[in-house]
Amino acid sequence: QVQLVESGGGMVQAGGSLRLSCAASGRTFSISNYVVGWFRRAPGKEREFVAHINYSGSSTSYADSVKGRFTVSRDNAENTVALQMNSLKPEDTAVYYCAAGIEIGPSSTYHYWGQGTQVTVSS
Repeated sequence: QVQLVESGGGMVQAGGSLRLSCAASGRTFSISNYVVGWFRRAPGKEREFVAHINYSGSSTSYADSVKGRFTVSRDNAENTVALQMNSLKPEDTAVYYCAAGIEIGPSSTYHYWGQGTQVTVSS
């Protein structure tokens, strides 16, 4: 059974930082075989794209709302993907999800999803 598990969420004041991690479990699941996306869902809003990273980590892309503040990276040897979030704003408050798929695209293209981790930014 393939699972993605997010960790690192929490509560932080505006301007602070958090680092989310997405770890893959399952004996035969290697995250290096997948592109990985981060998405978030704020209360009362639709799920939205945050960032994604290609297989090797050589290419990344970000939503305009987080560009310059968030950085996605991966460590295929450790089977993990991270999302470093700096200069956090109250509007970044959401449940954050990582997802793995075989091609970069909208959320519907991703096959595996984590359960999400809550990020709350207070003003």
